[in-house]
Amino acid sequence: MSTQQLTVIDADNQAPQQKGVQVTERALKRIRIAMAKEGISPSEGGLRLGVLGGGCSGLSYNIRFDSHPRERDRIYQFDDVRVFVDPKSFIYLHGMVLDYEETLMRQGFNFINPNSTKSCGCGSSFS
Repeated sequence: MSTQQLTVIDADNQAPQQKGVQVTERALKRIRIAMAKEGISPSEGGLRLGVLGGGCSGLSYNIRFDSHPRERDRIYQFDDVRVFVDPKSFIYLHGMVLDYEETLMRQGFNFINPNSTKSCGCGSSFS
């Protein structure tokens, strides 16, 4: 599993950082395909990663496309793909790797999160 080199830009467009979330090449490829299908412009929109209360383990991952970043978002740039993370979700997602898995048994995004102490069988809920 290789991860893409990233540039992180704070909402204020301050100096780039090197911490936060990482995205593998497999996930980037799948994100690009889905963005094209959804008609999301890479120059304006991006993938939003978040955390919501609920799920079998207390918190659940939220992933969707957004047409533009919000004011306080952290913006991660992976070549032509941008990933947006709101400040509250960043607390739980800092250090996470987003991968894409395609096997006979499972197809979808895989959240590899060092902050997770417990997760359920579905892989989309954690605490």
